[in-house]
Amino acid sequence: MSKKKKTPENVIAQNRKARFEFHIEDTMEAGLALEGWEVKSLRAGRVNLQEAYVLVRRGEAWLIGCTITPLPTASTHIKPDPTRTRRLLLHKKEISRLTGAADREGYTVVPLDLHWKRGKAKLSIGLAKGKKKHDKRADQKEQDWQRQKQRLMKHKV
Repeated sequence: MSKKKKTPENVIAQNRKARFEFHIEDTMEAGLALEGWEVKSLRAGRVNLQEAYVLVRRGEAWLIGCTITPLPTASTHIKPDPTRTRRLLLHKKEISRLTGAADREGYTVVPLDLHWKRGKAKLSIGLAKGKKKHDKRADQKEQDWQRQKQRLMKHKV
């Protein structure tokens, strides 16, 4: 079975801030329990993961703070709530692994990106440890150097 990579057309939204603010130590993929209007909004790309986080409570994982803006053509008989708490679909073993890891000092679970996989919306979540200010500066310096290196190589060719 060939493993398909996440391509830009499969990715719905990314949480770029997560990789800047945290060291991502482990990643996993979770399904989302969504309503019909939310899926339509995801297809239109109307989602924001910037302020979102994952909470593991009573054997269930929840996505909190994710904003899915409803389309104006959403059904008239429902009241869409853009920031409702959404349940993550994970196996018990995965939830217990997250619980044990998140209980350790300084660790948290953050959403990394939202993407399509076989027609279903999936959320990549990462076990993360917060970065210190000097770590962020070092990462920024490294990115600047990589960008400068690309420019130099481009001009030589």
